[in-house]
Amino acid sequence: MKTRFYNARILTMADGPSVFQGELVVTDKKISFVGEHAPADQYDREINCEGNVLMPGFKNAHTHSGMTILRSSADDMPLQNWLNERVFPFEAKLTGEDIYHLSKIAILEYLTSGVTSVMEMYLTPPEIADAFRSTGMRIVQVGACNNFSQTPELIEKWYNELNAPVEEGTTPLTSFEIGFHAEYTCSESLIEQFAALAEKYKAPVYTHISETRSEVDGCIERYGMTPVAFLASKGIFNYGGAGYHLVHTTPDDWAIMKEKGIGVVTNPASNTKLASGVAPLTDYLREGITVALGTDGPASNNCLDMFREMFLATGLGKLREKDASAVPAFDVLKMATVNGAMIMRQPLTACLKEGYTADLIMLDLHQPNMQPLNHIPNNIVYSGSKLNVLMTMVDGKILYDRFDGKLNFHVGTDPEEIYRRGAEIRDRILG
Repeated sequence: MKTRFYNARILTMADGPSVFQGELVVTDKKISFVGEHAPADQYDREINCEGNVLMPGFKNAHTHSGMTILRSSADDMPLQNWLNERVFPFEAKLTGEDIYHLSKIAILEYLTSGVTSVMEMYLTPPEIADAFRSTGMRIVQVGACNNFSQTPELIEKWYNELNAPVEEGTTPLTSFEIGFHAEYTCSESLIEQFAALAEKYKAPVYTHISETRSEVDGCIERYGMTPVAFLASKGIFNYGGAGYHLVHTTPDDWAIMKEKGIGVVTNPASNTKLASGVAPLTDYLREGITVALGTDGPASNNCLDMFREMFLATGLGKLREKDASAVPAFDVLKMATVNGAMIMRQPLTACLKEGYTADLIMLDLHQPNMQPLNHIPNNIVYSGSKLNVLMTMVDGKILYDRFDGKLNFHVGTDPEEIYRRGAEIRDRILG
């Protein structure tokens, strides 16, 4: 399949914020041309972009897709009450088949938000992989082990089974990384087992870290160290990885993060809704720590919308520092694209370049929120919305478009059927 996009504004994310008028060609799963004029050739499809912008898709670097069941049913509660009174009791009732269907609801929402890849932490990885694979959506899964769910042995099994051999120069549609839920839900011996697993595979590790002040205080009381320092002391990050949230950290933590190559996945909407705090993004950027963006799950956010995450990341960053120049727009756009790809270990999805994976989106510049076109990257961060997403392509296949003004999903299942199955599960579990 060979597709030519022409009459496009192209934001490659490989050359800073510059945008140029040009064309892009996708051959099968890869970008085969980016430039002013594509070579004369026979194309299976030619799409007139009508002056709209093509750019890399957003990478939602932290989410829990199956939690769509709890959307708007576990609101206005502090984190620990939210987890123990609403989330954990209802999650215990979910089957792998339930999570398969609930994940598909999230996939549709990701596509409408211009998301081409997600980093998922949830309960039943084999079924989740099936859901994403069946729709053509890209996913990196992370273990969610704690004292009550999953085990290091199971994480190792999935690490070996869900990471199929990959042809050089390609990006797997589904993959799996070593991870556990959080320090405060795992015993010291369990954490030590994950350090051993990381050492065995020379692999990065991913986990929730320092989301709330009480979490940090609890770790200091238990071990005399912050969560970052404690996990690093156990060898968890000897091969890098990333922490989700990292709201409450110290300069000593930043030094450890920089030394160990610990990336940050910030979740500003979730942290705002749960009143967890505002992450020190200015400090991370100054220290050269890689920062990516995630929505968190649809129970704590409740919206899987990367445009909202981008605006909150820069807006709350400015408010925290009392500095309107803090957390600039293009840095945030990099968080949502390039940096997410790096933390998720999918470098060939980071930008639009020849030979890279064809994960890209088209944004409508003819909407009033994008006019006038003074600075397109800034428009995307400060005034963009899901309504601007005209097309989402993953692995060279258009999975979502609004070319005719309607929401068109190309995921192999009727959206209404996906919604119906989700409603049935909701009625059975929540009553």
